[in-house]
Amino acid sequence: MRKTILSIVILLSLSLSAQTSGVIDEVIWVVGDEAILRSEVEEERLRAQYEGQPIHGDPYCVIPEQLAIQKLYLHQAELDSVEANESSVSHQVDMRINYYINQIGSKEKMEEYFRKTSSEIREEMMTTVRNQMIIQQMQAKLTQDIKPTPAEIRRYYNSLPADSIPMMPAQVEVQILSFEPPVPVEETERIKSRLREFTERVQNGSADFSMLARLYSEDTESAKRGGELGFVGRGQLVTEFADVAFNLNDPKRVSRIVQTEYGYHIIQLIEKKGERINCRHILLRPRISATDKINAINKLDTIRQLVASDSIPFEVAVLKFSQDKNTVMNAGLMINPNTGSSRFEYQDLSPEIAKQIYSMNEGDISQPFVMMDQTKNREVCAIVRLNKKTDVHRANLTDDFQTIKAMLEEKLSREFLYNWILKKQKSTFIQIDPAWQGCDFEFPGWIHDN
Repeated sequence: MRKTILSIVILLSLSLSAQTSGVIDEVIWVVGDEAILRSEVEEERLRAQYEGQPIHGDPYCVIPEQLAIQKLYLHQAELDSVEANESSVSHQVDMRINYYINQIGSKEKMEEYFRKTSSEIREEMMTTVRNQMIIQQMQAKLTQDIKPTPAEIRRYYNSLPADSIPMMPAQVEVQILSFEPPVPVEETERIKSRLREFTERVQNGSADFSMLARLYSEDTESAKRGGELGFVGRGQLVTEFADVAFNLNDPKRVSRIVQTEYGYHIIQLIEKKGERINCRHILLRPRISATDKINAINKLDTIRQLVASDSIPFEVAVLKFSQDKNTVMNAGLMINPNTGSSRFEYQDLSPEIAKQIYSMNEGDISQPFVMMDQTKNREVCAIVRLNKKTDVHRANLTDDFQTIKAMLEEKLSREFLYNWILKKQKSTFIQIDPAWQGCDFEFPGWIHDN
C-alpha cells in the first residue's frame, strides 16, 4: 500500500513540476517507485537514431516498455546487492565519448549536437552504462543455473526441423610462427632525431603539438584529433606509455621519447582527472628495409624446411623462434578474439593469412610471407600451418556441439527471463498514462488493476 501511495505522489508531483516550470515533459509510466518521463523516451529514440540501432515497432511503445523492463531488473539488482564495477563503467564511457567526438568532429560539436555540456553528457552516460552493466549481471545471475546436459542437448538438436538447423560457415584452425625483422640502429636514430626536433619546436613555441600530430603522427586515428587520446585510465595504456604519461604535470612541456611495442612516442599532458588522464601523442614507427625483409623471409624458409623434414616439430619451432607473444605459449595456435575459440571464419583472419591457407590442406605449412600485425600496425614475417579445415555444412553434434549447446542455453535463458518478467509484473505497482496504453506490448502484463 505504501508503495502505491508513494508512486502516485511521484506521478502527481513530477507532472505538476513539468507544468509549473514550463518544460514540456510528463510522467508516462510509473514502475514501482520509479517514473518514466516522456523526455527519457525522446532521448532514447534520438540516441538509437544517431547510433543506427533499429527500433522494431512504434518507438513510443517499444522504448517505454524497454525502460520499464530495465527498472524491474534494476530493482531486483538492488535487492540482491548486484553492483557495477565503476572502473569498467568509466572505461566504457570514455570509449563512447571518444567515439562521439571522433564521429561528430570535436567536443564542441558534440555538445552542440546533444545540447548539453561534456560534463552533463558524461554524467548521463555513466548512469546509462552503469545500469546496462548491472542489468547484464542480473540477467546472468538469474540464468546462471541453466546448464543443459549432453542428453538434453542431443534431444534439442533432434527436435529441430531440418530447415531450422543453422548452416555453419567454413572454418579453419591455424598455428602461426612470426617475427619482426630487426630494425637497423641507423633507422632508430633517425626516428628519435625527428621526435627530438618536434619536441624542440614545441618547447620554443615555433610549432603547436597538435598541429605536428595531425601532420606527422602515424597513429592515424588520434592524429585526426591532433594526437588527443581522450580520457583513459592507466590500464587502458601499455605500461611504458602509461608510466611516462601519468608522471606528466606540466601541459606546456613534452615528455621524453617513449618506446613501446607500437614504435616511438612523445607525449603532452592535456588534463588529469583523478585516476584518468587526457593527453596527446605523436607516434613514429621505424621503417624496415627490403633487405631486412628478405633476410627474415630466408630465415623463415629455413625453419619451414626443418619442420617439413621432421627435424623439428612446429610447436618447438614456435617456442624457439616466434615473437608473437599472443600465441607463442600456445604452440602458435591462434585464438579468435570474437569467440574465444580456435576456430576462424576466413573473414575473421587477416587478409594475408586467409590468402595463404585458402588452398592449403590440413597439416600443410605455408611459404614465408609478409603481413601486417593489426595490433601493432606494422609488418612482420610469418609462416602458418593449417591444423583443421571444416567446409560449409549444417550444424551437427560431432563438429558443432558447443554451437548447439549455446543455442539451447540461449533459448532456455530467453524463456526463463520472459517468465521472470511476467511474474515481476504481477508483484510490482505499474501505472501507465491512458494515452500511452494503446500498444501491442511484448509482455502483456503491464496493464492491470492495482
